[in-house]
Amino acid sequence: MKLISDAGNIHTLKIAIASELTGTHLQYEEVKHDEKVAGALTQNKLPILEVDTGLTLFSANAACRYILCKAGQDVDSLMVDQWLEWEAAELQPVLWPYLVSSVGQGKVESKQVQAVKGLLAHLDDALHLKELIVRDQISAADIVLWSALFPAFFDIAALQDWSSQYLNISRWFNKLSQHPAFQKGFTMVTSGKGVSAFKASLLAQPVPLPAIWDTKKLKMTLTGSGDKEKTEPPSEEKSVSVTAEETKAAVAAWKQMTTPTPVQRTHPILPQEGKRNILITSALPYVNNVPHLGNIIGCVLSADVYARFCRLRNYNILYISGTDEYGTATETKALEEGLTPQQICDKYNKLHSEIYEWFNIDFDYFGRTSTTQQTEISQDIFWKLYEKGFVITDTVEQLHCAKCDRFLADRFVEGTCPLCAYEDARGDQCDKCGKLINATELKNPKCKVCKTTPEIKTSEHLFLDLPKLEPTLSSYLDKQFEDGIWTQNAKVITKSWIRDGLKPRCITRDLKWGTPVPLEGFTDKVFYVWFDAPIGYISIMANYTDKWKQWWKNPQQVQLYNFMAKDNVPFHSVIFPCTLLGADDNFTIVNHLSACEYLNYEDGKFSKSRGIGVFGNNAQETGVPADIWRFYLLFIRPESQDSTFAWEDFVLKNNSELLNNLGNFINRALMFVANSFGGQVQEITLTSEDEELLALITRDLKAYVDCLEKIKLREGITHILNISRLGNQYMQANKPWELVKGDAAQKSRAGTVVSLSANIACLLSVLLQPYMPQVSATIQMQVNAPKECNVITEKFVCLLKPGHKIGTPQPLFKKMDPKEAEAHKKKFAGQGDDSKKATSGGKGKGPAAAVAANPAEAERLTAEVAKQGDAVRQLKASKADKTTIDAAVAVLLDLKKQLSAAQGQNSHGHSNTADPAAAERLTAEVTKQGDVVRQLKASKADKSSIDEAVAVLLDLKKQLALAQGQNPTDVQGSGKKKGKKK
Repeated sequence: MKLISDAGNIHTLKIAIASELTGTHLQYEEVKHDEKVAGALTQNKLPILEVDTGLTLFSANAACRYILCKAGQDVDSLMVDQWLEWEAAELQPVLWPYLVSSVGQGKVESKQVQAVKGLLAHLDDALHLKELIVRDQISAADIVLWSALFPAFFDIAALQDWSSQYLNISRWFNKLSQHPAFQKGFTMVTSGKGVSAFKASLLAQPVPLPAIWDTKKLKMTLTGSGDKEKTEPPSEEKSVSVTAEETKAAVAAWKQMTTPTPVQRTHPILPQEGKRNILITSALPYVNNVPHLGNIIGCVLSADVYARFCRLRNYNILYISGTDEYGTATETKALEEGLTPQQICDKYNKLHSEIYEWFNIDFDYFGRTSTTQQTEISQDIFWKLYEKGFVITDTVEQLHCAKCDRFLADRFVEGTCPLCAYEDARGDQCDKCGKLINATELKNPKCKVCKTTPEIKTSEHLFLDLPKLEPTLSSYLDKQFEDGIWTQNAKVITKSWIRDGLKPRCITRDLKWGTPVPLEGFTDKVFYVWFDAPIGYISIMANYTDKWKQWWKNPQQVQLYNFMAKDNVPFHSVIFPCTLLGADDNFTIVNHLSACEYLNYEDGKFSKSRGIGVFGNNAQETGVPADIWRFYLLFIRPESQDSTFAWEDFVLKNNSELLNNLGNFINRALMFVANSFGGQVQEITLTSEDEELLALITRDLKAYVDCLEKIKLREGITHILNISRLGNQYMQANKPWELVKGDAAQKSRAGTVVSLSANIACLLSVLLQPYMPQVSATIQMQVNAPKECNVITEKFVCLLKPGHKIGTPQPLFKKMDPKEAEAHKKKFAGQGDDSKKATSGGKGKGPAAAVAANPAEAERLTAEVAKQGDAVRQLKASKADKTTIDAAVAVLLDLKKQLSAAQGQNSHGHSNTADPAAAERLTAEVTKQGDVVRQLKASKADKSSIDEAVAVLLDLKKQLALAQGQNPTDVQGSGKKKGKKK
């Protein structure tokens, strides 16, 4: 394909990003804006995309979507078409004159600004509760709208408040701005010159014709759900339409008044012939710690929602989990607390159980791995692998601590990651880049126990021959990827392992606490935790029932669903399946894998040692009910990207979505039934308006079922809230509080409205059950729900029939006080706030007061500074625009200030204590960097490279001054330059 464009064409940005996103190679030809390139056009229109002989695309929007489609990455939805139409017909005619004035001429009129802001408000509203414009994949709509808005958002003169005024757009825009494809596309089109590169092309092109549709008319179509048959704007008379077929089906279902009978749980639950038998596991949490909110949403809570949904669908399901108790982590914790490994396991297994019980996690069985069954089953699987030739031996170089007199298992070693230079990497895995590493590869390794530097020695170990099992695994996974439900990150991680070629994986460790290796010559070793731990799912089941083989050796009847965070994926999708495939004993192997991204806390990560973030036991102490925590964690569940727990947003979602929307509707509906009709459901005489409401609710009900079947738990919540909003709108439109005071017909109508609303409340109680089980039970008590209601189908059935007596309505939710939330935020902010307060010195010229150092915070901030430094260097290397680089540099400088405070430096960054050892090291570094600067100047390198090297030199000089006990502001070159003599 050939792309023809003039330099700095904004529309070319759309095509460039699409090609970068898909990896599509484009031949690029740059022409002048008035150069004739297409004979078929009476007026030149750039850019154009030549697809093949005789076929040329003159629309950048169409070209963008064509590239995505050719690469199999197009989101096939009418919503995308509608947004592309909106961009061309509504946004461009208003935005283009603004950009011509702003970017091209350096001035704008207030009318232009207001016109643009009107359209931004529409887009911001459409992005409410969404990460991307359509579904959960970057689409042509995202690319086209981001490209159109990019120049406007970097004109700080007129739209400087856009990021605070349009929070939803800001979140969406910033997310895409960090995507490599968007950054590369922008750099390509602007040639690294920033927004000013668009000026010439802007002034040369004609202004787009004004729109013929009104934004308000399009709003419901663009923000609604489901694909429509026609692309014309909806009529003004009816903002949301349903078909006659939908209405007819919804009314028939309503009048059916029958539902399947809920299946009662009887233990032990075993697979049944002809049933959908689902085995659900959540990743086994390490027993040595207290789970934080990210751990909880990452596995046990997500699996619990799906398990509860499956029970409501009358599937035959079993949900198991337990604590992972063997391995280095347990030995380390035992050493820290002065207990035996078994005592640590007993203590923390109880603590985990109590936390999950408080969060209403409804396991069928929650066990542990330090059991006799674990030893028996693990050793049996090992012997099968060994006898079939899938276990090999090899000599391993290991780190040995002379002071502790033992080989150090992976988690007893800490050091610098050899791949990303993260300074807190463990001996088995780096938490920053996520790569698996060997302890001997670490730079600057230290024994975690005594902090001395270990030495490398050899030890013979057993390995699982993964290369030999790779063909069998690949064949198995190809089918599961096609038929099963796998999150995108799970597929990508798994495929990357296989693409790079599997390597033999060590399955033994020189430890005492673990499953003993039964092979002669290796009996002084135990199985490595990631060979041993997944087998824990099987042994936990064996502790639940002696008929465990009916679940774990029955792939013909059982479907296995795994829930976990993304860092656990390769062990569940590669290593454990290889183990079971190699054993060749008809094991049930993973069919579906749901992996969460990471949940962050406020502006950083959870840290127990630094007291940052809310952990399971902390949540109980806040007084906020467990179901509110469940709701918010699921509302922000990191399904396709990392998300963040924020107290301010927690308060907002509770007060708006739960209190004002859901709680308000249910309480109003039931209070009217109780107060105006003696608590008795009335005869329901449906009008056409009521029938349409039934159809709309059925549409959301079907979408809810579809979401949860596909484990899109976060999206499922939106359909519950949509149904509640429909109920609120229905009540508000019909005003039963007025009707009930009228004549007999009006009072009858009021009875219909509130009784239909009470049935909606009953439906909501069932749909809420997977997410908020206690709230669900409370609603069902208030509506006096019949037992048969607790089955989810795709039909909205009248469950509260005329004459049914409801219970006593009570408010479901309490308003959350922002001040109380702020207090919780400070409580769980860790030690960072104290260190920041310590930096506030006086304004006098004398020496600043000494500041207490915070080693733990300094350690964290050192890593953050390194990470942000990498980001700045990458931006400069890619020749990003100056605004973006300046913003990144500002963040880096702020982090350095925080680091200075945490290192015990005063408000000037000046420590009161000299450090001779550091001074000696830094003197050498300054000399070395000085040579680099001189060489760059001598070779006449470009100014940006020299400036960057000089900045490094000055920073080193400041560090040297600090180490020498001097004021870093005295460093030559760090102050203002002296003016030249006149």
